[in-house]
Amino acid sequence: MSANQIKTRQELIKSYLDFFKSKNHKIIPSSSLIPENDPTVLFTTAGMHPLVPFLLGQKHPLGKRLADVQKCIRTQDIDEVGDNVHHTFFEMLGNWSLGDYFKKEAIKYSFEFLTKNLKIPKENLAVTCFEGDRINKIPKDEESSKIWQNLGIKKEKIVFLGKEDNWWGPAGQTGPCGPDTEMFFYSKSKTQIPKAFNPKDKNWVEIWNDVFMQYNKTNEGKYMQLNQKNVDTGMGVERTLAVLNGLNDNYQTSIFQPIIKEIEKISHKSYSEEKNKKPMRIIADHIRASVFILGDDHGIKPSNTEQGYVLRRLIRRAIRYGKLLGIKENFTSKISKAVIPIYSDYQELKLNEKIIINELEQEEIRFNQTLQQGLKKFEEIIKNIEKSKKEISGKDAFLLFQSYGFPIEMTQELAREKILKVNLKEYNSEFEKHQTLSRTSSAGMFKSGLADNSETTKKLHTATHLLNEALRIILKDKNIKQKGSNITPERLRFDFNFPRKLTEYEIKEIEDLVNKKIKEKIKVTREEMPLNKALSSGAQAEFGAKYPSIVSVYTIGSFSKEICTGPHVSNTSEIGHFKIIKEESVAAGIRRIKAIVD
Repeated sequence: MSANQIKTRQELIKSYLDFFKSKNHKIIPSSSLIPENDPTVLFTTAGMHPLVPFLLGQKHPLGKRLADVQKCIRTQDIDEVGDNVHHTFFEMLGNWSLGDYFKKEAIKYSFEFLTKNLKIPKENLAVTCFEGDRINKIPKDEESSKIWQNLGIKKEKIVFLGKEDNWWGPAGQTGPCGPDTEMFFYSKSKTQIPKAFNPKDKNWVEIWNDVFMQYNKTNEGKYMQLNQKNVDTGMGVERTLAVLNGLNDNYQTSIFQPIIKEIEKISHKSYSEEKNKKPMRIIADHIRASVFILGDDHGIKPSNTEQGYVLRRLIRRAIRYGKLLGIKENFTSKISKAVIPIYSDYQELKLNEKIIINELEQEEIRFNQTLQQGLKKFEEIIKNIEKSKKEISGKDAFLLFQSYGFPIEMTQELAREKILKVNLKEYNSEFEKHQTLSRTSSAGMFKSGLADNSETTKKLHTATHLLNEALRIILKDKNIKQKGSNITPERLRFDFNFPRKLTEYEIKEIEDLVNKKIKEKIKVTREEMPLNKALSSGAQAEFGAKYPSIVSVYTIGSFSKEICTGPHVSNTSEIGHFKIIKEESVAAGIRRIKAIVD
C-alpha cells in the first residue's frame, strides 16, 4: 500500500500494525481512556499508560515486543486547539521494546516504515536528537545521529536539542526517563525542500517520536542506567494521515470531514471562510473527545470533579463556540451522530450511543439555561474593573462558576479576549471554601507518568482483589463487577455496580472479611494463560476492559481469582489492616469505596 493509497485512518492503522507484526511484535488492544495503573493523571495521555507495570520490569504475557493503536486524551494544551494540528482526543500508534531491542532497531524500523511502507522520500524527512546534559553528565546522543546518517539522512537534516524538546520523563520527581529522537516531515507542497533542517520552520511537522528509556532518576537527583532499557514510540494517526494526503490541516482529512460537514450544515457557515475555521475546529475536536469519554465503559458523566470536570469543560467550550458561529439550536448531540460512524471499530461507542446522546443533550440544556445570563454578568464585571488593575477578581470568577456554570478556564478565555487576567490564587481560595476540585484539570498535570510502584501501592492493589470478592459475598450478588479503580500510595478507590447505598453493618462485614483473609496469610500467585481460558476458569475481569490474547491471572488461595496487570504482594499477610473510609454513589447504579491499609 503506497502513501497515495492511504486515505483513511483504518488503512493507516492496518499498514502500521501489519508492519510491526512482520517484525515479531504482538498486537495488543486499545485500553480504556481511564488509566488503571497511573494515579497521577485522569486520562490515558499516551500509549504507554496501559504498559506501566511492564515498563517497570514486570513480564508482559505477550512478550517483549508489542504494538497497538491507543486512544488518548490530553488537555494541557487545550488553548492550542483551534489551529490545524492540535487535538484533545487522538489516536496514537505505538511500538514497544520491553528490554529487547534498543536504538538501532527502533530507528531502523521507523525509517523503514516511513520510507518503504508509506513511501515518504527520505529527502522529506529530518530528525532531532538529544544534545546532552553536562550538569547531570548525560552524553550527547551521537549514537542515534550516526544511526540516522547510516540510513541515509544527511547530517544537515539532523539537529541536536535540549531536554525541553528531546527528553522524556520522569513524570514525577523520580523514575525511568531518557532521550528521544523525533522525526519531521516537510509539509509545504510545491516548495523546494530546504537542504538544512530548521526546527523553527513550521513547515517541518513532527510525525513520530522514539523514546529511549535508559535512565532512572533517583531521589538524590542522579541519573542511573536502567537494567531494563525500553523503547516507547508514538505516531499520531490524525497528523500522519494529513501528511500522507498532502494536507497541512488535520481537519481536512477523512477523519474530520464528516464532522465538519455536519457543523457547516447546522451553522449554515462554510469552513473555507478563515473566520469560521477556529470555532469549527474547536467544536469538532471537543465533541469528538466528549463522545469518547462518554462512550467509555467507566461511566464518566459531566460534573465538577476529576474526569467529569474535564468532560463538562469540553462540552461547554464547544457550546460557546457554537454560539459564536450563530448556532441557536441545541447541536452537540447532532454532531455526535456524525462522530460515531467514523469509529465503527470501537464497539463501545455504538453500544453506549444512547448514553452519549442523552448526556450531551442534558448538559447542553443545563448550560444554555444560564449561558446568556452568565455572559451578561461577565460584561457587567469587566465594566466595573478599575483600569489600572486589568484583573478579574477571584471572587467574581468563582461567582461565574457557582452561579452560571462557567468553568474557570472559560472565564480565563473570555478575559484574554478582553486583555484581562484572572486572580487564580483568590479563585482557588474561594473554591476550597465550598468544594474540592481536582486541580489536575486546571494545573497542567496532564503529563505522561509512570505509576508509583511502592510497597504501599502493592498492598492496596492486592487489597482491591480481596475487596472485590468480599463485596460479592457479603452483598450476596455474584453480578457485582469492578467498574474502575484508582490507587495512590495514600488510598485505594474502587468502583462497582450496585443499586443502593451500603449499610454500616454491611461495610463492617466487608471490612471484617477482608481482614480475615489478610490474617490467614494466603499466598498470592501469578499465572499466564489465554484470555478465554482465564475467563472460563472463573477469573474476574474489569467490566468493559479490553485484554490481550494472553493475560496475567492473580489467585489468592481459593478466595479470589482476577485478571490484572498491577503490582501485588506475594502474601496477604503483607497488606496490613484494611479500613473503609468512605462509601458513596458516583453514577446511577455505580458505587465507590475508598479504603486505606495501615
